[in-house]
Amino acid sequence: MIDKKTDSEKVVIGVDIGGTNTAIGIVNYKNELLLENSFLTKADEGIDAFIRRLTKKIKEAFGRYEATHVLEGIGVAAPSANYLNGIIESPANLKWGDVNFIEMMKKNFDVPIALINDANAAALGEQKFGSAKGMNNFIVLTLGTGLGTGIVVNGHLLYGENGFAGEIGHTIIEKDGRQCNCGRRGCLETYVSATGIKRTVFNFLSKYNDQSELRRLNFENVTGKQISEFALQNDQIALKAFNYTGEILGRALANIVTYFDPQAIILSGGLVDSDELLLNPTLKYFDEFLLNVYKGKVQILKSNLQNGEAAVLGACSFAREEIFENILNII
Repeated sequence: MIDKKTDSEKVVIGVDIGGTNTAIGIVNYKNELLLENSFLTKADEGIDAFIRRLTKKIKEAFGRYEATHVLEGIGVAAPSANYLNGIIESPANLKWGDVNFIEMMKKNFDVPIALINDANAAALGEQKFGSAKGMNNFIVLTLGTGLGTGIVVNGHLLYGENGFAGEIGHTIIEKDGRQCNCGRRGCLETYVSATGIKRTVFNFLSKYNDQSELRRLNFENVTGKQISEFALQNDQIALKAFNYTGEILGRALANIVTYFDPQAIILSGGLVDSDELLLNPTLKYFDEFLLNVYKGKVQILKSNLQNGEAAVLGACSFAREEIFENILNII
């Protein structure tokens, strides 16, 4: 049956699956975000339970527009997502193993569904709507529960041979270092992420004798936001943790520049909301470790989109491109 609705009445739903929260957004044909909300991922409950809750949340969100709009497709951004086969492959911070995500979602929705790596989606979002507008060579780092990387070279996302280019969060920066959820030790994201700074704080609490309100808190309940708040109150352990995190991040960014020669590196995610607490030491050490030929040529920017918005918008854009591509193939 031919759909009679006009382009202006068509919407795409974007989903960004994170280790802690999952965001849902509805975007119209003008790329305007009509609605965005989020819910706890609760990955430990398993993939089947997550799919049921995601399906319910999507239907509730679209229910507000169903009378006047048609759902054109769904774009899903997720860690370790392989757009080539529609499978989320053993995501480190979700512990689901290999999940044929598109196949599972197709049981609940009769619309095109596209799957993309979450950091790649964030890069698309930044390119089309955010800090990377007009840029052809840039890198996006998402600092949340883990650390994701989206790389754009000559205006195009870099996927790699197997669809997993950009796993910079799993580059090993310290031999026999911190245990990572990927199964290895010393990965960058175990030091630079919301989870990583928590681990640094509790390491420093045992290492230093500074008075700190953080000593009263349980590890499981500490958030990056709380660490930021204590740092702003001149808590020395929190300040040391941010300086240490910024040093590791600054050094990592300097190395990334030597690989890709980008115009800019854009930082997004919950940990970046700490602003100068993280950015000041990051910029200091970035400049210290940066190869001379790149000095003064690479911008380090904070995303100008709301936390999580870039990946939702990017997932919507990717889904719409996939839908258009499929139509052309049919023709």
